[in-house]
Parts: sequence; C-alpha cells; structure tokens
Amino acid sequence: MSMLERPDGRIAYTDEGTGPLVVLVPGMGDTQATWRDVVEGLRGSYRVVTTDLRGHGDSDTSFTRHGDDATGEDVLALVEHLDAGPAVLMGNSMGASAAVWAAAQRPDLVAGLVLVSPLLSTGGRAMEVAVKMTFRVLFSGPWGPALWGRYYTSPLSRGRRSPRLAEHVEQVVAALRRPGRMRAFRALVNQLDHGVADAVADQVTTPAVVVVGDRDPDYRDPAATLATMAERLHASAVLVPDVAHYAQHQAPEVVLDATEQLIASLTRDGERWAVRGA
Repeated sequence: MSMLERPDGRIAYTDEGTGPLVVLVPGMGDTQATWRDVVEGLRGSYRVVTTDLRGHGDSDTSFTRHGDDATGEDVLALVEHLDAGPAVLMGNSMGASAAVWAAAQRPDLVAGLVLVSPLLSTGGRAMEVAVKMTFRVLFSGPWGPALWGRYYTSPLSRGRRSPRLAEHVEQVVAALRRPGRMRAFRALVNQLDHGVADAVADQVTTPAVVVVGDRDPDYRDPAATLATMAERLHASAVLVPDVAHYAQHQAPEVVLDATEQLIASLTRDGERWAVRGA
C-alpha cells in the first residue's frame, strides 16, 4: 500500500504490474478491493493502480471536500505523481463520474475511460434532496455500516453474484467501522453532486466504454440510461444481463472484455499510452 499526499490528507493506492497505466476508482462506500477480479485479469499486461476514495478504506479521514470533482482531482494528481500517464481510467458509480470529470479537465492525462454504472445526473433537485435525506437518516447511527452492508448485498448486488461477495461486504463493513470512516461517508453523501460530471460530459473526447447492469437500481430504465450516456460520451455501450451495480465483481469477464476492446483502439508509446492527437 502506498499513499499519495494531498493538501488535506493522503489517498491510499496499490500499484501492481508493469506496462501502460490503468487506474481503477471505486464508488461510494466501497474500497479498492471491489476491483480484485479485474486487477487479476489486467496486471499481467499493464501497470494497474487501484485507489481508495477520500475517507474510505485506507485513505485519510481528514478531508473536508468530497464528491466527483474532489475525487477527479485526486485521480489526476495520482496520474501526475506516478509520472506514467496518460492513463486508462476505470471507475464504478461515483468513481466513474469522477473519471468523466477528470477526462474533461485533463484530456492529456486520460487515454481511455471504462465506466461501470456511472452517474451523470441525480435525477433532478427533488430526487437529490430525497436521496440525501434518506441516506442521512439511515446512516446516522452506529448501525450505519451494517445497514450499508445489507444495501450493498441487495439490491445493489442483486442478480448474479460473485463467490467473493460475502467476503467483500464483510471487508467493506469493517472498513466503515474504523474511526472516522462513517463520518466521512456521511460527509460524502451530503456533498455528492453528480451535476459537476454531468455539466462537462459533453466535452469529453476520450475513447470510452460504458458498462451497465440491466438490474441496476440506480437507473429507472438501465438500458435507456445506458444508451443516453453512451451517446453523450460517444462511447461504446455494454448492457450486462442479470447484473446490478457492480459489474466489476458480478461479471468481471464482461468488464475485462470491454476493457480489452477499448485498449485495442489505443496506441502505445513504449510503456505508455500515446497521447491522443499527438
């Protein structure tokens, strides 16, 4: 485990393999271990770096800012710190939204995007307020980590399940029980605004693929939402049957196949991805 120094704390990351850089970002309430199956499939050919969000996993809990843009800033800082960019960014949920934001800000640092269940809109202000109020009540007490674990298990993982799901959820709950983690989780819920990614999505020119499970409860109509996001990002679209929010461990072979197809469209400059347009 390594640590990236940021102005208000440190971001934990794991660095494995050699080759062009791939950076993987988890979603809210998750840890970098969510990418375990995907990492196993990539590290033999690429330099694979997985991160924890601010206040999550092994990252510090000293941060006061949270959300898509704050996470995007951390990811860009990490790519610059590693001095191995540009990177293919892979994100799940808000991690995917952060990757979209990062690609819009610094296309020179982002060679490609693999977006698993990205959230580019909260569904309107009323929906945003309702979700935040619900989460604030549900996770306000000591029962919060266990309740998140149940929500993670179902409905967010309904349908096909990884044989590692129970082990992973146990690890996620244990991480949230560490000092300061649940406070950071609640701060993220209060500050999260996918509008920052939505506002810049049309500016993204980076090659991309969007992967969505057809049972994902975060979308009213997963297939229609996938089509809209893919059109906006000029991306390939993959709808995964019998999968909800976590295709990276519910159907890792699908995510790996989509990633390899995206990578096949990129060019290399030695041990780096070639900068687009260079």
